[in-house]
Amino acid sequence: MPAACSEIIGDIEDLISSQDLTPKERYSNKKNVTARVKKRVVKASNIEEFVNNDDVPRSIIPGTQTIYVKTWGCTHNSSDSEYMAGQLAAYGYTLTDEKEKADLWLLNSCTVKNPAEDHFRNEIEAGVGRGKAVVVAGCVPQGAPRADYLRGLSVIGVQQIDRVVEVVEETLKGNSVRLFGQKKVAGKKLGGASLTLPKVRRNPLIEIIAINTGCLNQCTYCKTKHARGDLGSYPPEEIVERARQSFSEGVKEVWLTSEDTGTYGRDIGSSLPQLLWRLVDVIPEDCMLRVGMTNPPYILEHLEEMAAILSHPRVYAFLHVPVQSGSDSVLADMKREYCREDFLKVVNFLRQRVPGITIATDIICGFPTETEADFEDTMSLCADCRFPSLYINQFFPRPGTPAARLPRIPPTEVKKRTKRLSELFQSYEPYTDKLGTTQRVLITEEAFDGRHLVGHNKFYEQILVENRPDLMGRSVEVVITATKKHCMIGTLKTEVVKPPTRPNICSVLQPSLCSFVLVALLAKLLWFLFVNI
Repeated sequence: MPAACSEIIGDIEDLISSQDLTPKERYSNKKNVTARVKKRVVKASNIEEFVNNDDVPRSIIPGTQTIYVKTWGCTHNSSDSEYMAGQLAAYGYTLTDEKEKADLWLLNSCTVKNPAEDHFRNEIEAGVGRGKAVVVAGCVPQGAPRADYLRGLSVIGVQQIDRVVEVVEETLKGNSVRLFGQKKVAGKKLGGASLTLPKVRRNPLIEIIAINTGCLNQCTYCKTKHARGDLGSYPPEEIVERARQSFSEGVKEVWLTSEDTGTYGRDIGSSLPQLLWRLVDVIPEDCMLRVGMTNPPYILEHLEEMAAILSHPRVYAFLHVPVQSGSDSVLADMKREYCREDFLKVVNFLRQRVPGITIATDIICGFPTETEADFEDTMSLCADCRFPSLYINQFFPRPGTPAARLPRIPPTEVKKRTKRLSELFQSYEPYTDKLGTTQRVLITEEAFDGRHLVGHNKFYEQILVENRPDLMGRSVEVVITATKKHCMIGTLKTEVVKPPTRPNICSVLQPSLCSFVLVALLAKLLWFLFVNI
């Protein structure tokens, strides 16, 4: 786009207020609007005139274009994208999964790993190269707004997703808009944009609710804190109302998400267990609640209550508790604020109080200060716990973090350690003891192979069943007929049908026979009355 066609605006309200009109007012009485790009020409006499560039017509009727939305990263990012898509759809924009057909690409980024940012950068280059308007969002531009490859692009900050329609409209007109900042009330940070915004769910059966944003940690390898900032919790009544509304709209699962759900409420005088007990009261029968990732320090003081909540029949007995390393020395260098013993206390307590619970965890291989002995501590921890879900990551130096300034372990050694841990994880089958058992499964999505549907049992273990449309969103009983490393295969124990009503005599007889029986009964009644008169 020529420089003359682009305008950088610090805040989109500066542009709107300068025109003294709202977007709807500007276009409410116009059927067809075409903006012609104007080039400013400064003459020697200092008299300015604008010359129309008829070669570059651009429609600026808001809500008439097609938008492609792509998301990287965590469920918090996914929720943000669903909210942005919901607002765009409500305003009239058409959403598409076919990027080539879109007028604008909305790219919502993740800053946790280098590969995710590389993919994000490549997608920007692809969009610009195809002549698409591009708007970027998420943790990458929020954490590094001055990155060269973001120059000239419109940016939506992580707490400004409620203004996506304005940013998209101005970007389609050729303006570059960058919105950042924190939402605060009485000096306190809020969780983010309102939970009452319209939303387009990627899966209509699953509602993702961000209960807070930011965190309390200062992990030396993490850049997400640079983007999401300090802890900001949503009021519990807003979260409960959002869950209630979602269930009324046909949602079957509610996922709670944030950078650290365990820290919820510490800034507003509440806590995660207090919130969960209120949510349990609004979960309908055959619906489930899933608690998101929590770091060990913030779950330790709530172990009794968390065990009780995770035992509730409408709460998945599942918890994602990242450990990152089995070495106390490395954990200290990471500033994780707990030790190996603390983590094992969480795991052992919950496994004892919630039999069958699924505990997932994360490991970072090759942190700069990790010695071979440190890595052996990680290996022994994973061997002892035999986690059914283990997310193994190589260390990536994220710009601006303390760990990025440390001397790195040779990549060949990092790969070697990653391979060893991966082989350990692949060496055991976590579900073999479930073969032949009967499991109740809530089915919420289609498998990648197209031949199966995906459901989860009480322990959030993945179970595949035959792909039948009448099963989607249903809670059914299945018999486990096969097990794999990451899932089980189930066969329906009984057909899913409505409970039969009590039959009457006519419903089980042939129509002609039914008529005969009725006539006979009537004749017998008349004879009885005649005889007794």
